[in-house]
Amino acid sequence: MSDEPARDSAITDLMRAGRETARLSMVFRYAIAERLGLTVSDLECLDHLADVGPATAGQVAERTNLTTGAVTSMLRRLQQAGYVTAERDPADRRRVIVTLRPERIAELERPYERFAEHAERLIEGYTAEEISLLIRHNDRMQAMYLAELDRLRS
Repeated sequence: MSDEPARDSAITDLMRAGRETARLSMVFRYAIAERLGLTVSDLECLDHLADVGPATAGQVAERTNLTTGAVTSMLRRLQQAGYVTAERDPADRRRVIVTLRPERIAELERPYERFAEHAERLIEGYTAEEISLLIRHNDRMQAMYLAELDRLRS
């Protein structure tokens, strides 16, 4: 007897759960952005800078999937609000290096604190092997998203 029907059902359930998680993640991000008086694109930019450190305006455009014109407007807005600094790259004056202002990081992290605590408690119940599986799954999903974004852009 084959396991195929149970496996097919499990795959369907996993795909549904993934879509619902993605939807709720997006709603959560919108709620946080609204609470901070930002747009979701602003929040994506700030999160990117918090993760990788200073970045060029072009890298921000790629990460947020915005045009360079839209990124220029966004960075001007974030600069005026005191979230970032934007300086000409000394090695290439055509490029702008955007840096998150360190004194604003705690303010950006605050809305995530409770969620992060709950996530940590959830993960505590997983074995190292289960965590490794989740990491591999997320790494593969991210690669698929990036490949699909490249395809959609071209």
